[in-house]
Amino acid sequence: MDKKNAMRAGVVAAGTTLMMLLMSSPALALTPDDGDDPAPRLSAMETIGLYVVAPIALFVVITGLVMVLDKSKKQV
Repeated sequence: MDKKNAMRAGVVAAGTTLMMLLMSSPALALTPDDGDDPAPRLSAMETIGLYVVAPIALFVVITGLVMVLDKSKKQV
């Protein structure tokens, strides 16, 4: 009985995934539209700075502020 339910759940999950893949249309990103106005390309260093360095720096700043402004009593 338990094996039957597991098989049914697997078939439903696989069928749902397959239907979602078949029903979705491609993005068609290679053909520009009339209103497209792409921004200038980022260099490799700008990309690394924007997507790697900036989030890490933001994390460090937030962590530092939380540690400095912590009002709880220190345990000895």
